[in-house]
Amino acid sequence: MENRKQKNKIFGFTLIELLVVIAIIAVLATIMYTRLVRPSEQAYFSRAAKEFDTMATALEFYLLDNGVWPPDANRDIPPGLEPYLAPGDWPDGPWPGSVYDWENWDDPETGDKIYQISIRFCPIGGPLAACNFPQQEWAADFDVQSSLYYCLQGVCRSHISKPIDHPGYCINCGT
Repeated sequence: MENRKQKNKIFGFTLIELLVVIAIIAVLATIMYTRLVRPSEQAYFSRAAKEFDTMATALEFYLLDNGVWPPDANRDIPPGLEPYLAPGDWPDGPWPGSVYDWENWDDPETGDKIYQISIRFCPIGGPLAACNFPQQEWAADFDVQSSLYYCLQGVCRSHISKPIDHPGYCINCGT
């Protein structure tokens, strides 16, 4: 009789065992994903910092030669800046879909000048679904008007149409 019971027994995994294995695989996949994403995000940030420094130097040489900052350029190279950039090219932003933007603004509250370089993560006017924000803590609450920016002069901000405390991140002033 005992022989007959062993003969009919089918070997396999229980539902609990399968769920445990799936959970372990999910945890390992999450760990691997964060280890792969974090270095690329850090590389994008490092590239942005280097390119901001290069563009700021070019803009300062422009200021020395011309006595004024270049006019505002909507997501493009400021007019006349070409000779001051190494290959004469305004680079695309480091994050996929991002662009650099030169801003020469009048502060809406004081009238003082604001000069900054920004990285924009959204097409002009949105929509939010078309934005590709960095996967970083400092960009967690970004919206269509948010930016990573490098302040050259004035009370810099994420966007001129927004208050100073609007979500954004200044790379050279720590806010």
